[in-house]
Parts: sequence; structure tokens; C-alpha cells
Amino acid sequence: MEYRIEHDTMGEVKVPADHFWGAQTERSLENFRIGTETIPREVIFAFAVLKSAAAGANLKLGKLAKDKAEAIIDACEDIMDNKYPEEFPLKVWQTGSGTQSNMNMNEVIAHVAVHDHPEVSIHPNDHVNMSQSSNDTFPTAMNMAAVIAIHENLIPAVDTLIETFKRLEKENEDIIKIGRTHLQDAVPLRFSQEIYGWRGMLEESKAQIIEASAHLRKLAIGGTAVGTGLNCPEGFDRICCEEISSITGQEFKPSENKFHALTSKDGYVYVSGALKGLAANLMKIANDVRWLANGPRCGLGEISIPENEPGSSIMPGKVNPTQCESMTMVAIQVMGNDATIGIGASQGNFELNVFMPVLAYNMMQSIRLLADGIVSFDRNCASGIKAKKDKMEENLRNSLMLVTCLSPVIGYENAAKCAHKAFEENTTLREAVLSLGFLTGEQYDETVRPEKMV
Repeated sequence: MEYRIEHDTMGEVKVPADHFWGAQTERSLENFRIGTETIPREVIFAFAVLKSAAAGANLKLGKLAKDKAEAIIDACEDIMDNKYPEEFPLKVWQTGSGTQSNMNMNEVIAHVAVHDHPEVSIHPNDHVNMSQSSNDTFPTAMNMAAVIAIHENLIPAVDTLIETFKRLEKENEDIIKIGRTHLQDAVPLRFSQEIYGWRGMLEESKAQIIEASAHLRKLAIGGTAVGTGLNCPEGFDRICCEEISSITGQEFKPSENKFHALTSKDGYVYVSGALKGLAANLMKIANDVRWLANGPRCGLGEISIPENEPGSSIMPGKVNPTQCESMTMVAIQVMGNDATIGIGASQGNFELNVFMPVLAYNMMQSIRLLADGIVSFDRNCASGIKAKKDKMEENLRNSLMLVTCLSPVIGYENAAKCAHKAFEENTTLREAVLSLGFLTGEQYDETVRPEKMV
């Protein structure tokens, strides 16, 4: 491998000649050979947007020459277009401020800018990092990344599944089935009402996530090292946020309290909690679907779901609810990520939180898994749910909990006697009621009408 010599304030470093990073990136690669987890691509994109916005703000404020600003912005646009994915190899398990990732971005931008504009001299710190610090850029980028991913990926995915459930509601509004509580038979409901409950969970989670993510739109940029804004010109934070908003199409604004923005990650905790709420609802929905589809002959078997692949290497013909299983695994991963985010956010010692890379990693994984998992579940499972009407009717008529509508007529205790008698003697509820003499057959048929119970 060929090398070139780069230098930083600590001396010279050999850097692979075919890469655009510099000395500080190389030092991080050498010093943190830990795991395989790298800074998420969403954070890299957000960083490139931020550096472009910073160059634009510094240009407008007369701090940065036009040719340098344009060279930096051009390089940032290339990075945003994912032209240099291999130039950002740093691990999550690095300095807790994300300083090395900030410098990785600064170095790559500087080298790409000079490569494309050889007539311009660009320094990673003096020009690309002008008016900034790692301490305000990393928290800014991690907030941006979460907001963008939530609104461009996760919310559209949730909306797609919501629309699927709306369609299924219309298709199944005339089907009455037995309800279940405590995993036991309960009173009837329409299948469309059960689906409506699923849809309501998604709509509520969506609203909670949107509300929570609004807190991440307040950015730390302009706080520099400790929140005082040292070496940052007045108005830089406002202009930078305007530039970021223009590039991303998402509204951002400067945090009014930069000391809070640098040291506290309560917004991340809030959003992660909302994501965990969505995960909990998805866990419930996926479990309901696989319970209702279990069988095909020895279970509830009230719905069918798409058969996507063989389910067993030893049992021919077996098909499993694999999309439900995938969705529930996603859910527990998000719940685990939330625990990490909560603990990491508690580590805001004095003027800076120093768990930011792991916070960003877990947040972006949660958003990505939820979005991808929902799309997969919708496409490969939910869209193909079909009601097994005969089985639903059989279970409905066989349920003892239809006795509930008899309570106002024959009294709670007498109704309970009928239910117990039918269960113990393995007869129908109708037979039990008639044998105990509480109602005639005609009275029973007029009273026990599931369509009037929903």
C-alpha cells in the first residue's frame, strides 16, 4: 500500500495515499480498533449538510473567502451524494464528543475540495471547521440525522401500514368474531374494529414521535466548545440553521440555551421513548397477527397471511409467520437501544455529554430498523391478511362469553350458571340455558344475537 505523509499538532502520520482523510482520522483508526460499528451514514450525511451550511454562513458573515466557501460546499455536496462512502470509517467506540468524526469530516472535505479546486488552499480546522467546535457540531449533526430519518423514512413507512389497515377495515367491516382478553374468550366485535385498534396504535405513535422530534430541531451549533460561542461570530447560528433548513427541507433553529444543548441529550431520550412506544405497539400487532393465523389446523386459524418461504428444514409443508417474528425482534432491539440512550444521556458531565457517538448509533439504528421493519411487514404480511370467515363464525358460535348479553335478562349469577354448565358438560350455551329453564328457545335466539353486541 502506498502512503503519503500528513501532519497534525502532534506530528507526522502515514495515511493511505488513495484516501482523502488526514492525520487525525488515521490516529483514530489506529487507536480505536474496537468492534465493527461505524458512525451511521445518516450522521455522515447530516455532517456534510452542516459543513456546507457553515461555509455558507461564514461566507455571508465575511469570515470566509468566496472561492474557499464554494470549494467546501462543492465537496460537501459530493459527500451528500454518497460519492465517498469509504472515507468515513471511524468507529462508534471513540471519543465521546465525536471529535474524531468531526475531524474526519473536516479532513475529507478539505482534501476533496483541494483535489477538485487545486487553485484553492483549504485547511480542515481553519476553514472547514471555522466558527465551530466538535462539541457543537456533533450534537447538531446527530439531531439533524434523527429528524431527517424520522420524517423522510419512518413516518412514511408508518403511513403506509396505516393505509393498509384502513383498507382491511373496509374489507372486513361485516365480519363479526369473538373478542379475547387475557388470552381467553370475551364478547364479540367486528374484525374491522380489531384492525381499527391496530391502526389507532400506529396513529398515536406517529403523533407522539412527531411531537417529540420537534425538540431535536433546536440545534447546538454556535455554542462551540462549552456553550459560550467562543470564536463564533454573532448571527452564525441563525444563518447556519437557515442554510441547513434550506438544504434539507426540514425546519431547524438555533437552541436558545447552548449550555443545555451541549451537555443534555434529553431530547434524544424523549424521542427514543416515543420510538419505544411504537416498538411496543408493533410488538402487540405482530403478535396478534401470528396468534390469529396460528395453525393451520390446530390453532385459532381465524386469518391467513402470505406464505413467503418454507418454514422448516425437517417438516415438509410447514410455513411460519416469519414477518411477525422479524417485526418482534426489531421491537426488542429498539427497546434495548432505548435503555442505552437513556443511560448515555445521563452522562452529561459539566459542560458536555461524552456518550454522543453511541447515542447517535442507537438512535439511527432504531429509526432505520423500525422503518425497514414496517415496510417489510406491510409488504410481505399485513397487505395479504385474509379473514377466514367460517372459522371466525365457528369460534363465535362456540364461545361461552355470548352469555354476557343474558345478564340483563336472567341476572349475572344465573348467566354464570349457564356458562359453567355448558363448559362442564361440553354442550352449547343455548342448550344449557334451555335445560336450566331460564329462557325458551325463541327467547334465547332473540336475546343472543352477536350482531347486536358489537
